[in-house]
Amino acid sequence: MIEFNNVSKLYDNNVKALSEVNIKIEAGEFVFLVGPSGSGKSTFIKLLIKEIEPTVGEIVVDDKKVAKLTRRQTPYFRRRIGMVFQDFRLIPTLNVYENVAFAMRVVEASQKEIRRRVPMVLSLVGLSHKYKMFPNELSGGEQQRVSLARAIVNNPSVLIADEPTGNLDPETAKEIMDLLDDINRAGTTVLMATHAKEIVNNMKKRVIAIEKGNIVRDEKRGSYEDEN
Repeated sequence: MIEFNNVSKLYDNNVKALSEVNIKIEAGEFVFLVGPSGSGKSTFIKLLIKEIEPTVGEIVVDDKKVAKLTRRQTPYFRRRIGMVFQDFRLIPTLNVYENVAFAMRVVEASQKEIRRRVPMVLSLVGLSHKYKMFPNELSGGEQQRVSLARAIVNNPSVLIADEPTGNLDPETAKEIMDLLDDINRAGTTVLMATHAKEIVNNMKKRVIAIEKGNIVRDEKRGSYEDEN
């Protein structure tokens, strides 16, 4: 599903954000990407979605060589990847239903398909009863649920979650993690970048640890450890 083959990224200021990274993530895996701020996690994600290009190396996502995607192909490629962020990134002028439906309109889904899928995913995240509410009327946890619904409404093969529990209390964070686990069990590959040690240690999933642009650990049932 995701392959990094000898990937390095050197920024213009000569900072090496990633150094000779070789990683393979199989379809259906749940993987935590951990490491301190500035370790290379954000660069890893930006490379995955072709927001930036590697200095050297090859990246393959869902059998597509990312570097060979044209400017026209790139938006369609990104639409096959669900994204969840720490700050939710909901459209404040749209209600819950409309925020989720927007993701389908972007990919030119039919009205019939939108009417079928949106209620289904809102039910999955437990927000069917709040479909008319606006983001500012929701709690942080509810906003993140909307963000999750929007990320999965187009049935992506990969879901990338960038610090999705960072702004949430522990109980709400657990609820979001349970949802991510359910989404993964249904077949979606999940890659989650996080600083949340307790969540990583409780989930017992694969852990890839980055330190100063290098992969320093890759464990199938790993934990969050402070690297030396």
